[in-house]
Amino acid sequence: MEVVYIETSIAGVYHEIRRTPDMVDRRRQTRIWWHEHAANYRLVTSQYVIDELEDGEYPTKAAAVKFLDGLTRLEDVTDDITDIVSVYLENKLMPKDDDDGDAWHLAMAAFHRCDYLLSWNCRHLANPNKLGHIRTLNARLRLSTPRLVTPAILLREAQNVRSRAGSTTPES
Repeated sequence: MEVVYIETSIAGVYHEIRRTPDMVDRRRQTRIWWHEHAANYRLVTSQYVIDELEDGEYPTKAAAVKFLDGLTRLEDVTDDITDIVSVYLENKLMPKDDDDGDAWHLAMAAFHRCDYLLSWNCRHLANPNKLGHIRTLNARLRLSTPRLVTPAILLREAQNVRSRAGSTTPES
């Protein structure tokens, strides 16, 4: 079974209450993927995700944290993960900010050989323009690179599989 690392934005968007069209659509897609397709994968997360969700004050905080209760938390191999994050930051793969959260998520998913990193963070994680740089650095570190995807991407792929399966014609 393929492994999907669930990043902070997935729990946040699942419980999103903003009514802007883009947020409503993201919430809808996240919920559809979660309810109709998540069971096809082994879902994992990390303490970094929980820490980010617990940081700050927002109305859906308790629900977002509880949302990840049943997921396996990947082991934090601190020295190894810290070294990977340092390489990402030194090579400007991710921005250096107060918590460097995106670098930690990618490091956890890569170190633990996850097949996917599921995120709505299209600026730093699910960004096709960064994929080459990510692959190059991970190859130097002898790490695999998870597919960096949004729920929308996985929904499209699932729809394509269903379409192909439904379009097969019986042999004559």
